Amino acid sequence: MQTFMRGRVLLVAGLLSGTALALVHTAAAAEDVEATTVIVTGERAGYNPKASVTATKTYTSLSNVPQAVTVIGEKQINDQAIQSMAEAVRYVPGFGATQGEGNRDGLVFRGNSSTADLFVDGMRDDVQYYRDTYNIERIEAFKGPNAMIFGRGSPGGLINRVTKVADFTETGRLNLQAGSYDKKRVTVDMGRNLAAEASFRVTGLWEDSGSYRDGVNYQRQGINPTLAFRAGDETLITLGYEFYKDERIADRGIPSYSVASGGTRHPVETDASTFFGNPSLSPTWSEVNAFQAFVEHRFKTGVTLRNRFRLANYDKFYQNVFPGNVNAAGTTVGISAYNNLTKRENVFNQTDLVFSARTGGIAHTLLAGVEIGRQETDNLRKTGYFTLPDGACLNGSTTTNCIVSLSAPTLSVPMTFTQSASDAKNTGVNTFTAVYVQDQIVFNDQWQAVAGIRFDRFEAEVTNLRATTPETRDLSSQDDLISPRLGLIYKPAENLSLYASYGVTYLPRSGEQLASLSVSNQALDPEEFHNYEIGAKWDVNPALSFTAAAYRLNRGNSAVTDPNDSTKLVLLPGDAQRMEGVELSLAGQVTSAWQVIAGYAWQDARTVQAVGSTPAGRILPQTPDNSFSLWNRYDFTPKLGAALGVLYRDKSYASISNDVTLDSYTRVDGALYYTLSQKLLLQLNVENLFDIDYYPNAHSDSNITPGAPRSAYVTLSVKY
Repeated sequence: MQTFMRGRVLLVAGLLSGTALALVHTAAAAEDVEATTVIVTGERAGYNPKASVTATKTYTSLSNVPQAVTVIGEKQINDQAIQSMAEAVRYVPGFGATQGEGNRDGLVFRGNSSTADLFVDGMRDDVQYYRDTYNIERIEAFKGPNAMIFGRGSPGGLINRVTKVADFTETGRLNLQAGSYDKKRVTVDMGRNLAAEASFRVTGLWEDSGSYRDGVNYQRQGINPTLAFRAGDETLITLGYEFYKDERIADRGIPSYSVASGGTRHPVETDASTFFGNPSLSPTWSEVNAFQAFVEHRFKTGVTLRNRFRLANYDKFYQNVFPGNVNAAGTTVGISAYNNLTKRENVFNQTDLVFSARTGGIAHTLLAGVEIGRQETDNLRKTGYFTLPDGACLNGSTTTNCIVSLSAPTLSVPMTFTQSASDAKNTGVNTFTAVYVQDQIVFNDQWQAVAGIRFDRFEAEVTNLRATTPETRDLSSQDDLISPRLGLIYKPAENLSLYASYGVTYLPRSGEQLASLSVSNQALDPEEFHNYEIGAKWDVNPALSFTAAAYRLNRGNSAVTDPNDSTKLVLLPGDAQRMEGVELSLAGQVTSAWQVIAGYAWQDARTVQAVGSTPAGRILPQTPDNSFSLWNRYDFTPKLGAALGVLYRDKSYASISNDVTLDSYTRVDGALYYTLSQKLLLQLNVENLFDIDYYPNAHSDSNITPGAPRSAYVTLSVKY
């Protein structure tokens, strides 16, 4: 009850602040209104979005943001039929995707794997689940630490989804999609003006699809209505609610051989459809209920005051029966199982004040903000026990490890799920209060700077409900985090920016999923990440942009076992990991008929000190040395267009052990577009045109995802 009331108190506080803003009456700045219109129009028109509000919390041209940023606009989302976060990052240099154990988004940001560095409309959305794009206007990929804007975590980068909201634009679009593996998907986007001062928009999703993997299927449903209204000419209020549910089979792929061949271990040789484990006992589902409110007021003095509030409840369950180790002879594999239930309530409130000033001939855009948040999490894990004896489990099996033939790894042994001695059952509360200030400085036509600093007080409390003593039951930590960001921009020409930047972020000991506190680590300082970056941004023409960035990201304050007391952890002095790289990208229109997205990344991400049992020199998992992507769309006539995409990834390693190699691959995709009429568009997307065998990602050495064979999907888009 106390948790319920605290969440509602913050809700009332957010609504009251919005109501108070709505009562103030002053005039809006006309040039700001025009700038907002440019954002929407530009993103819908092509592959080269020109600005972001999220990067600095002010409307800023991407050429004046001193860090690498990739924005995936609505045009790219539609043309590539992007429907997941893993698909979204395919053409983002330096980013990749992990398997996520078949139950969640798992992304790799400049060598750093994460399931929590995901945001929606600038607010934390850190629960482990699969997100969809049915209600997304654009996807922003920010590289390097972003703590000054977003707070803790995201050392290598993050993903921010910007949702479609009521914006006083009449819109209507219905997409019907069908294709390989019994895919059936429907999305709708409808916006209407209710009156001169009120606008309504609703986006919706229904999907029921199969998979190239035996026994795997998934269903999705979502609805996201929003309402915007003006309280006078100066105040805009936007309210929204989302219900979203994802149900599927948790698929953890295939194992690897336990014996090296050619100097490394490889995934087992099997058909891409083969399921290792029991798909019927591997359900996973997630349900999201989220309310969001945004209030913006513009004073006659030019000052803008914004308040954003989000209350989100998440229910997440997954159960998986999955493969483990293959025997030395390569004839059998062990199968084990567990399930996990997570419930979380996030309550966040952000208030920002933006204003302009001049000191002599120097122009300033100043930001001051406060963010508060509370997260309550319950976790329960149970182990799967096989009913033995059973003919499907071979000699040597135990109740928690069913050994089966490698040639027949799909099983249906009866099981029960109950807590083992080591299974977790805990509840936790995490709160934070942050204040931040930022100054975007224009010295003259050539020199600019962005300087900011953020202070977070982050408090974590985790109660181990299975502990027997107060010392092991009630765990807590408090961290005071100071996160600076400094960037310098030099513009030798109006269409060219050169920049250098420095940023810091932290990862508290409670971990990205807020339940990692232990007796031995609760008193330790958080992990610390320092990023140094230089880069260039060049508008080749008004519709085509080229960017380049080089960076070094150092990870310090890693915890290791105390050599004098194996029950304790101590901090490792100096940097434990170092990530270095170069990223190049080109996006936009080469000609009026030819649009392109191209990216290249070179990465060297490795350990530089031994951390626990991991020695120095290990390459970070699923981080290839080289990756390249190229997407071309060419419109032959106003009605007919075609696209061709190429994805190349160097070999990488399935885990930090560096024992199992995921071989390099080149995948080719294609698309055709035909405009039947002003209101009917037909689109064909084909993935893996040449039907190659490849392994795009993994979770561990024994959980590797085989790539999908050639797949084709037809979409009929109806505008109304």
